[in-house]
Amino acid sequence: MKYFEIEYLKNGKRDKIILPSSHKIEAIKSFKSQALGVFIDIKEIEEPFEYKIKSIKEQFQKYVITKRVPLEPYIAILRHLSTMLDAGLPVTVSLEDVVNSTQNRGLKKIFSDILNQIESGVSLSKAFLKYRYELGEISYAMITLGEQTGALSGAISKLADILQEIYDNKVRLKKAVRYPLITMIAMFLAFGFVIINVVPEFQSLFKEYNTTLPYPTIILLKIESFVSSYYKISLVLILLLTVITIFLYRKNEKFRYYFDKYILKIFIIGKVIKLAMIGRFIYVFERLTQSGVPIIDALNTAIGIVENRFIKERLSLIKREIEEGKNLTIGFKATKQFPSMIIQMIKAGETSGSLNIMLKKISRYYSEKYINLVDNVATLIEPILILFIALFVLLLATGIFLPMWSMADAVSG
Repeated sequence: MKYFEIEYLKNGKRDKIILPSSHKIEAIKSFKSQALGVFIDIKEIEEPFEYKIKSIKEQFQKYVITKRVPLEPYIAILRHLSTMLDAGLPVTVSLEDVVNSTQNRGLKKIFSDILNQIESGVSLSKAFLKYRYELGEISYAMITLGEQTGALSGAISKLADILQEIYDNKVRLKKAVRYPLITMIAMFLAFGFVIINVVPEFQSLFKEYNTTLPYPTIILLKIESFVSSYYKISLVLILLLTVITIFLYRKNEKFRYYFDKYILKIFIIGKVIKLAMIGRFIYVFERLTQSGVPIIDALNTAIGIVENRFIKERLSLIKREIEEGKNLTIGFKATKQFPSMIIQMIKAGETSGSLNIMLKKISRYYSEKYINLVDNVATLIEPILILFIALFVLLLATGIFLPMWSMADAVSG
């Protein structure tokens, strides 16, 4: 975005106005449409301070204050709205009933505003456009499709189905990681308790004897010394590093791209993320194309809901290849994110004119792979957890009991 300072004449006096625009010609057109006075001159300037403040305020509003709506109550609202519209009730009556029945404050506020906009003559899709971030890109796309085709209730019902699939996958993943996460936390707390409360009790006992301590005991004592001396600094550094990472992830596109790229290489986590993102993309793309959305628009929306920046950048190559006049098969191949079997299925679908059928099969394939992986996350992580627990117990056992046995031998000797 560029900024232009326009000098003009009004009532015999010179005045200036600053207009943001992508091009000088567009800025002049915008000025003339406002009929402020007689145009004199225009020049490009640096971003004014007040616009910088406004930009910071908007970013703060977007990332800190504004939050995405919770999926579960939102899906319930969409199904409620679809049922009422399908029964032949007007949009305003349906929205009013939704506002009165929902308990979620954020959703009540959003749909109250959407209702007010519609009553003032704004279309439903334009009203949803205002809440594109909170409700998601796909909500705006499906509402627009419903208005264009005249099948609004069906479009809202399909939107609810898409969001339900995404929500179910998130719930499934949370359930899968609950056991390993609780185990890791319990192990960490137990280790911390032993280091802080148990090891210091033995430390004074060990010092009374002029014997060489075994390496496990030395390791435990060094850990205890470090925790006692630097735990506050360590906690501050960890907190600071977390805050900096979150800030850079939200503000710096290059940092987010590489962070998302390398997180895909982490054992199990990377595979789960990739299957979730690709599966979500295929599912939404298939549903949108089946609903009659043009391929480019369907790709834009499907790519838009992919949260991993690296995968999003690779999937964007599909759209670029299509815009250059190439087919979908070449686009999918260019991403290097799909196995040859999927490429062949896309090619077969394009050649035979049954692309939607193939996309549905591919969507089912990714869904089954994701569910199978998530359901077995605990089984896959269990050997690693057992190894960590074994090392933890071994360190404690050898670190505390070996010197005690040595002292017992010395006393008996």
